[in-house]
Amino acid sequence: MLPCVMGILRAIYPGTFDPPTNGHLDLISRGSKIFDELVVAVLRNTSKGTPLFSTEERAEMLREATASFGNVTVETFEGLLVDFARMKQAGAVLRGIRAISDYEYEFQMAMMNRKLDSNLETVFMMPAEKYTYVSSRLIKGVYQLNGDISELVPPMVLKRLNEKRSASRVSLGGEAPGEV
Repeated sequence: MLPCVMGILRAIYPGTFDPPTNGHLDLISRGSKIFDELVVAVLRNTSKGTPLFSTEERAEMLREATASFGNVTVETFEGLLVDFARMKQAGAVLRGIRAISDYEYEFQMAMMNRKLDSNLETVFMMPAEKYTYVSSRLIKGVYQLNGDISELVPPMVLKRLNEKRSASRVSLGGEAPGEV
């Protein structure tokens, strides 16, 4: 049985979410049905390079996308996930696994989190089949090459991507940096 605080099973769904995808929302939706409370935790992570969206922009998009879920909140954090989980009195971490390569990394993280806090359980969930190949990195790459990602991200994420693209256009000629 997963650890509960005062009868409430609270889980953390951590990630960088740069940008949020429909795969993320699929896991949030299904996780919200399993846990009493689900905290979507947007990581301020500089190890993955410069993010496309700021931490607050990512949190805002996720808040908008999850507004209809009564038991989902969105917060930001930095540092160790186990420390954030303790602060939130969470008994579980929700993680998505798309492929074997994800499992290897997630297994290592789960074991380290268990070493740091033996009361924190990790629950792995696979996304819906139509999102098994979707990652934020892939979304950004396809979008930058003008590919259609409209079925893979929430409408407000596509809108924000378009706004970022428009803001980066050079005033003379209309080309974005790096375009020929």
